[in-house]
Amino acid sequence: MNAIIVSTLLGVVMMFSGLITKNRSTQTAIAVLGLLILLIANLFNTYGIFVVKVDTHSQLVFEKFGLFFNSIAIAATLIYVLLSGKAIENTGINVADHYALIFFVLCGVSILSSFNGLLMLFIGIEIMSIPLYILTGADKRNLKSNEASLKYFLMGAFSTGIMLMGIALIYGATGSFTLGVNKMIISGGFMPKTGFLEIAGLILLFVSMCFKVSAAPFHFWTPDVYDGAPSVFTSFMATIVKSAGFIAFVRLFDEHTTILGPTWKLLLAFVIIATLLIGNITAVFQQSVKRMLAYSSIAQAGFMLFALYGANDLAREGILLYATAYSLATIGIFSVLIKMHDYTFNGFNGLAKSQPVLAFATTVCLLSLAGIPLTAGFFAKYYMLASVVKAGGSLWLVVVAVLFAAVSVYYYFRVIQAMYFKEGEAETAPVTTGFKAGLLLLAAAIILIGLFPSLVLNWFYF
Repeated sequence: MNAIIVSTLLGVVMMFSGLITKNRSTQTAIAVLGLLILLIANLFNTYGIFVVKVDTHSQLVFEKFGLFFNSIAIAATLIYVLLSGKAIENTGINVADHYALIFFVLCGVSILSSFNGLLMLFIGIEIMSIPLYILTGADKRNLKSNEASLKYFLMGAFSTGIMLMGIALIYGATGSFTLGVNKMIISGGFMPKTGFLEIAGLILLFVSMCFKVSAAPFHFWTPDVYDGAPSVFTSFMATIVKSAGFIAFVRLFDEHTTILGPTWKLLLAFVIIATLLIGNITAVFQQSVKRMLAYSSIAQAGFMLFALYGANDLAREGILLYATAYSLATIGIFSVLIKMHDYTFNGFNGLAKSQPVLAFATTVCLLSLAGIPLTAGFFAKYYMLASVVKAGGSLWLVVVAVLFAAVSVYYYFRVIQAMYFKEGEAETAPVTTGFKAGLLLLAAAIILIGLFPSLVLNWFYF
């Protein structure tokens, strides 16, 4: 509850800060201070200290899993602002409003990590999504940004309509918006009679959530939106927001997989394979690094879906580790991408000679995304696949995932090859010493988590 209340208040504070000061650096400093306050408030909540106690009538349940993810999301946003603050300041006119929207997104994220009712799921999705539609079109002078914002809004509205239809069908079948009604009946000693309306509603919810996390075959909005949005906001959408969608996905279907029966595993296996196939194969043929990262984010979604397939303690640990590893690596590479004048692979030619620190940090981030050992991404993928094995899942699905991970190595290494082994003069914007130091610390964190994943997971159990 602390994160929901404090993030909302900070969003309002940021809106008024735009009236008090026009200095963009000051507004960024206020946002950084706000994120630190938000992180502390959420940590207090995690260990039982509430700013305000509110009776949510069981519509919100504040468990360690959700609260720990909030800390990951807020910390990742803090790193994002510290590395990309200058880029945010140079996008659009009303910088304070951009930070206000980011805080409102974090409010939606905090609701999605703790919802216990379908209405709160809907409210959390909308609070998180609507500011993103605006941020996507923040560069008003860029027609691609305007087009991406319109596409995102239309597809978001369409998927929300599907979600509302699913919620209506489930309410019609069970008479309740609260999750876990059937689980309580099962624990009482008898199986509930599952009606057609409830199954249809759950399938519609599954489809709408696949839209939100860009899982195939509902992924087609992702490349255009990620490519058209200002790069600094693409970084935020592809990391914190996507991870929050998966946390909500896990919370939603953790209670309902028994109702869907064996059909659930078949449906999920199809979506996982389709997502891995489309994301990885299409990324191979891209000529723009930004668009390649958009398709690779689809492929990463395929791995995150294993948290649903496994549905056990390893899956929950894995999705938290994956959210951390994926967010750090993607924020790092996008912060470098923002500095580049040319987003194509050729634009990275010779970067190691002109900017060795940027090239090194980019390499570490790419290795983590590829799941190479000694990086955080390796253990993130390992936990996802281990959860499937522990759940007694099909080993062929694990083999397919490993093969597609090998495919991803190809297009990630294309960037590394361009930086270190191709001749050229990569052009970048001015890079400060503080920015380089931040990137090195980020790279060190990725390697440290890769060596000691317990650094993340121990906090979950503390």
